[in-house]
Amino acid sequence: MTRNMQTENQLEEALSAPNEADISFLRRLRGDVMLLGAGGKMGPSLARRIRRAADAAGVPTRVCAVSRFSSPASRQELEAAGVETISCDLLDPDQVKLLPCFDNVLFLAGRKFGSGGRPDLTWAMNSVVPAIVARRFRSSRIVVFSTGNVYPFVSTAGRGSIESDDPSPRGEYAQSCLGRERVFEFYSREFGTPCLIYRLNYAVDLRYGVLVDIARRVADGQTVDVSVPVFNVIWQGDANSYALRSLELCESPPRYLNVTGLETLGVRETAGFFARRFGRQAAFGGEEGDTALLSNAGACHRILGAPEVPVAQLMEWVAGWIESGGSSLNKPTMFQVASGRF
Repeated sequence: MTRNMQTENQLEEALSAPNEADISFLRRLRGDVMLLGAGGKMGPSLARRIRRAADAAGVPTRVCAVSRFSSPASRQELEAAGVETISCDLLDPDQVKLLPCFDNVLFLAGRKFGSGGRPDLTWAMNSVVPAIVARRFRSSRIVVFSTGNVYPFVSTAGRGSIESDDPSPRGEYAQSCLGRERVFEFYSREFGTPCLIYRLNYAVDLRYGVLVDIARRVADGQTVDVSVPVFNVIWQGDANSYALRSLELCESPPRYLNVTGLETLGVRETAGFFARRFGRQAAFGGEEGDTALLSNAGACHRILGAPEVPVAQLMEWVAGWIESGGSSLNKPTMFQVASGRF
């Protein structure tokens, strides 16, 4: 998988294509799989990846995607791929009660973009919904999507935060995400529910991500902010694979797992790459700091293997996607914001 992708179909094919580790895992997995909050950026491709892995493994695993499905097309595409769908508002306990029991649950629900405008909704989605879900699925195995934003900013010259480091979230979004983790931890201890807290940053799928943010600003002749001078990224396909296989790592009390790539990338160097690719001059703004949100995913790589897609390949894909007029989700990561206000 080295060719540049130029169409949505090619991109979705790459994101949902299972690797041998995924297929082998499905042969070992007991029970069916439900994805809660499956209508967002990662949910659809992850659901299709699990469906395809189960089919390749020759096992009759049910895969069910749960979301409000504000886009009917997204729901239809999942069903066409063999994924069951259920429409549900996870903020409504009565609706959640009606959901069927599944042995394995991937919890992807949450809110980030626009958090500054409705902090009450951010807290509800990131801390109230977890309580509703944790009680309903107390007998399941649950992988809980979270974020590296729960960690403090650390030295750009350091190793990055590891799972045993104390959280120190900046801003209400990150605080509410720590709230999500603590709620699941509480119910995991109360009910003995095996959980894994999946601290991801930052996934890239060519339509969004830190690399996309930087590349598009360079391509459009806009200033690239260097206030947060370094960052981590991972190809979303690799993040999908890790999420699925993390089901095997769930424990009570919960296990924590950082998920990102191998390298720490510099904003200036990354912008320089895209400037050369696009034949543009990179322009920079902001005062370069000496701290950043950085995660050390060494434990993930030791247990689940290194990412399959190296950063150099991912950067080339992003450049090719933009050059070919590829679409954008228009959801900036805001990675350069150090205040925590999104």
